[in-house]
Amino acid sequence: MTKAESKYFNTARRMDEAFLSLMEKKDFEYITVTEICEKAGVSRSTFYLHYETVGDLLTECVEDMNRQFLLCFKETASEFRRNMELASLEQLFLITPEYLLPYLTYISQHKTLFKVVLKNPQVMQAEKTYTTLFGDILDQILARHQVPEEDRGYMLSFYIEGTMGIVRRWLLSDCRESVDDIARIMMNVIRR
Repeated sequence: MTKAESKYFNTARRMDEAFLSLMEKKDFEYITVTEICEKAGVSRSTFYLHYETVGDLLTECVEDMNRQFLLCFKETASEFRRNMELASLEQLFLITPEYLLPYLTYISQHKTLFKVVLKNPQVMQAEKTYTTLFGDILDQILARHQVPEEDRGYMLSFYIEGTMGIVRRWLLSDCRESVDDIARIMMNVIRR
C-alpha cells in the first residue's frame, strides 16, 4: 500500500469511527455530514471524495463489520460450505465452543459497535446481515437433517432470534459475563 492509499484509508477509518460515535448518541436520520466531518477532523470535500451520502458511509460500516467478523473464524465461508457437504450429521451443529467463542469474543471486543447495531437494527441492517451470514448455512444444515423446507424458515427465525436475544441481553449488561459463560448458556438453551 502506498502512502497515499494509506492516508486515504486512514481518513475513511476516522470518518467511520466518527459516524459510529455519533450513532451512539443520536438516530441515523439526524446525523449530518457536517457533524461527521467535525468529529473526524476532515473537510466536507474530503467526505464527498469518499462517499456520496451518509447512507454510503453506513453501508461501508456494515460491510466492514461483516468482513472483520468473518475473519474471526478458522475457515472461510466457502471452505465451511465445502466441509459442510462432507461432514457427518453429528458434525453439523454450530452451537459449540469452536463456533461460539470466536463469535462472542468478536462481539465483546466490539461491544460499542454492537450496541449501536442494537440501538439502530433497521438502519444497520442487523436482521438482513444475520440472515445472510447464517441463513443459507443453517438452511443447508436443516436440509441435511431432513427438516421439511416449509418448516425451515420458522426454525431459522427461532435460532437467529434466540441467539440475538441472548447477545442483546449480554450487551445491555455491558458484557459483564464472560464469553465462556455466554457460550455455556447458549449451549444449554440450544441442545443437539
